Order: sequence, then C-alpha cells, then structure tokens
Amino acid sequence: MQTAVLGLARTASRYRWTVCALLFFATVINYMDRQILGLLAPLLQHDIGWSQVQYGRIVIAFSAFYAVGLLCFGRIVDWLGTRISYALAMLVWSIAAMLHAAVGSVTGFAMVRALLGIGEGGNFPAAIKTTAEWFPRRERALATGIFNSGANIGAVFAPAIIPPLALAFGWRSAFVIIGALGIVWLAVWFAFYRSAEPSSHDDDLEEARDEVEALDAAHANARAPGWGVLIRKRQTWAFLIGKFLTDPVWWFYLFWLPKWLNESRGMDMQHIGLPLVCIYAMTTVGSIGGGWLSSALLRAGWSVNAARKTAMFICACCVLPIAFVSQVDNLWGAVAIVGLAAAAHQGWSANLFTTASDLFPKRALGAVVGIGGMAGSIGGVLFSEVIGQVLQRTGHYWVLFAIGALAYLIAFAVMHMLTPRMAPAKFEA
Repeated sequence: MQTAVLGLARTASRYRWTVCALLFFATVINYMDRQILGLLAPLLQHDIGWSQVQYGRIVIAFSAFYAVGLLCFGRIVDWLGTRISYALAMLVWSIAAMLHAAVGSVTGFAMVRALLGIGEGGNFPAAIKTTAEWFPRRERALATGIFNSGANIGAVFAPAIIPPLALAFGWRSAFVIIGALGIVWLAVWFAFYRSAEPSSHDDDLEEARDEVEALDAAHANARAPGWGVLIRKRQTWAFLIGKFLTDPVWWFYLFWLPKWLNESRGMDMQHIGLPLVCIYAMTTVGSIGGGWLSSALLRAGWSVNAARKTAMFICACCVLPIAFVSQVDNLWGAVAIVGLAAAAHQGWSANLFTTASDLFPKRALGAVVGIGGMAGSIGGVLFSEVIGQVLQRTGHYWVLFAIGALAYLIAFAVMHMLTPRMAPAKFEA
C-alpha cells in the first residue's frame, strides 16, 4: 500500500511540472497577442494616422477592460475552477486577437483591444490558482517564475516573428496567425489538464504541504469570501498597491519600448527586433531567477516573510539605473540598462504573485489576484494617459523612466508597512 502511495506521489510530482508547462505556453501566447500592437505601432501609425494621444488611448482601452477582465475572471476562476475558466479566457482573447485584422480605424482598434483585455484578464488569476493547487509553498515562487517567464519568451518571439510576418504578408495576417495559436493551446489543454487532487503534492514535502493546506483543509466546504470582505483585509491592500504601482511600468516597457527605439534611437521595423529580443531574453532570466531566489531561501530555512521580501528588495534596487538610461548614448548600453530593469520587474512580479498565495487560502485566491490585477490595470490606464500627454507635449522619455525607477522601492515600503510579518489573512468558516 505504501509503495502504491509513493508511486502516485511521484506521478503527481512529474505531472505538476507538465501543468507548469501548460501555464508557461498560455502566458507566451497571452503576451504575443498583447504585444503585437506595440510592435506594429510604427507601421499602423503610418497606415491609419493616429496621434500619440490616440495611440495612448487605444492602450488605455486594453488596460481598462483588462482591469474588468481580471476582476470578473478572478471570481469566475473561484466559481468554475481552473480547467473551464482558463479555457474560456483563452477562447475570448484568441478571437479578439484575430478580430484585429477586421478593423482599420482608431475606434475599431479600441473596441477589439477592449475585448482582448477582457479575455486576457483570465490568464493570471487562473495560472496563480493552478500553481497554488499543484505546488507546495516552497516551490510556488519558482513555478510562478517559470510560467511567468512565458511573458518574456512571448516578448522575445514576438519581435522576431511578427515584423517579418507583417512585412511579408501584411499586418492583418500577423494578427490572425498569432491569434490562432490560442486555439491550438485550447486543444492541448483539454487533452492533458486535470484538476488537482488533495494528494497531488509529494510525500517528501509533507511539512510544506501541511503548512500550505491546513487553512484550506479546515474550511474545505466554506464559501469564497466576497469582494467586500477581501477589500477590508490589509493583506489585500498590500497586494493591490504592489500591483498598482509596478504593473504600469511593465506595460510601459511592453507597449512603448518599440516606439522609444523608433523615435529616440532611430530604429526602423527591420532593425527594431534584435534590441527587443535582447531585452526580453534578459527578463526571462529575471523571472526564473527571482522565483528561484526566494524558493532557495525558503529551502535554506528562511521564513516566508524574509525570503519573499529579500528577493523583492533586490529586484527593486536593480531597477534604479533605468532613471539614467536617457543619458546613455550607446544603443547597447541603453538596451542593457532597460533589460536589467525589465528583468528585475519580472523577478519582482514572480514573488509578488506568490505573496497572494502566501497570504490567502485557495478559495479566495482567484478573487484576490483579480483585485490586484485590476488595480495594476487602473494604474496602467492612468500612466498610459500620462505617457501620451508627456510625449505629445515634450517628446522626451526621461521623466517616464525616472518614474519607473522609483516605483518599486515605494511599493516595497508600503507593502512592508501593511504586512510586516506576512501573516495570512483569516476568514470565518
């Protein structure tokens, strides 16, 4: 009997990394669909003739409805479970991505970007909850870093694939081809994914499993707390503010770096790909490395509070040099600084997402990630308007990079004040 149980545990151990791979590829597709507009912005600006402010508002349309999608899918994930809700999100955003090929105006792009935002809002609530279901606490940051690195791989593949597709077949075909990848993922997801079972963690991680699952086991049949209950928790505000202050910086990198290279460094569509590939390749190292660091500190006996916050503080400090990137004349020196900052963001993000599963039981996790993601999107909306106005009036990027440099240390300080010991939130049964 014991041999059979151990065999099942080893099978579950191997399977959870298959689950992580599925989350990784979903995130790759998510970011390729998201980034294609930024990569084709110079070409689309020529064809459609939008202004800096109009482009900023197209970005805002995505950001605003992404916030709605995060909030709604956070509850949907807790309600329907990860298998169905993740598939629903993928279907919506893949259709929206392909619909970009059917529009040709600022209003049309704003509408399809809004639908894309709603669908893409399901990715991270579903992925974070899936990770919490399948991984013990001391592996979660690493698993999150791995699947979150899909954002970076998507960002690496996108500039290598999308501009050549657009130049060879037209920009409409690029939207259709990249959007169709989500339909392929859906077939694989339904074929391979199954819901986590209580015995899904390794027996040799019994101590970690007990620590993570004790609260959930005690209230296994309890209803998920509502938004009103969650918003009154200090832990929710810590996660919310961390996302609100730092997500907009990542969106700035994602949507505006191609324009920065084009306008400030004079790079055209044929040459813009390599610098972006280098930047996003660095972010892959940052995402996995940031997750690995806090997981390694936990394995070394550090507390969750010390391990997560040490990793996040190091990442916050690594962002600081970007304040001076506009003073760097050498292209590749500037690329290295931006790459370091973007890598640090992804290391920060891997640990920030994991704090949600550290602070909340699984039955509340989707909703909390949705609330935090909505806050990050609202920050992205506000910052996108600031970016558009600053660039329209001055044409200079330096103040935007300076804001990005300070955001993480401010977020870290606020989060530490709200959760000095990272005590988990408690709810009534």
